[in-house]
Amino acid sequence: MIGQPRPEPPSASPHPEDPRNDAGLRPFALKAERRAFRWNVALVWFMRATALLWIAKGLSFWAVILGAGESMTAFDARPIGFQTTVIYFGIVDLIAAVGLWLTTAWGGVLWLIAVMSHVVVALFFPGLLPLNATLGLVYVGLIASYLAISFLAGGEE
Repeated sequence: MIGQPRPEPPSASPHPEDPRNDAGLRPFALKAERRAFRWNVALVWFMRATALLWIAKGLSFWAVILGAGESMTAFDARPIGFQTTVIYFGIVDLIAAVGLWLTTAWGGVLWLIAVMSHVVVALFFPGLLPLNATLGLVYVGLIASYLAISFLAGGEE
């Protein structure tokens, strides 16, 4: 209103329980408001990072199909077992990556199926897919991490 004096803001209270105190101006006042570590958030970040890896893995199979390497023989000149395996992983890895990126349950399940099928095919048919000890340990570590983080995230709810 015109002509009326403005009300003065409440003065700071020296009492710590009073909401008008100046605790918000002190540097350590936000300590109680810090967010706790959440496993749900960790699961989302893990799934999205894994999705990026699996997109690259799926695209590498498509590079084989399209003959992106200079020293590679033509894809249609390869054995039918190799062609089937490469097409399977070129499709399944990309679909699993999309599911992981969307952080859906089916994405995690399809990713687990894709990883396990890669390991099984590499163990029983070593000529089709390369799988050295390092890559095998990476797969086992990713699976164990996914299962552990999923278990911990499920316990939060």
